[in-house]
Amino acid sequence: MKVSLGEGRSTIRARVTRTVSEGTVFVPMHYYEAAANMLTNDALDPKVKIPELKVCAVKVFSAVKMPDK
Repeated sequence: MKVSLGEGRSTIRARVTRTVSEGTVFVPMHYYEAAANMLTNDALDPKVKIPELKVCAVKVFSAVKMPDK
């Protein structure tokens, strides 16, 4: 699947599970391969100081593997 947030985009493998709520996208942020933090910015919630990378809206698209040219 492709995940888009603002200007950032990433193509990642999807796995649908019952442990993640419907309508929620979880992308690991602790691994170089995932690079979820590259899609977000360093903004903080002004009241509770939670980084935007913890809670932000994303668009999810189907990714089709293109043949090598």
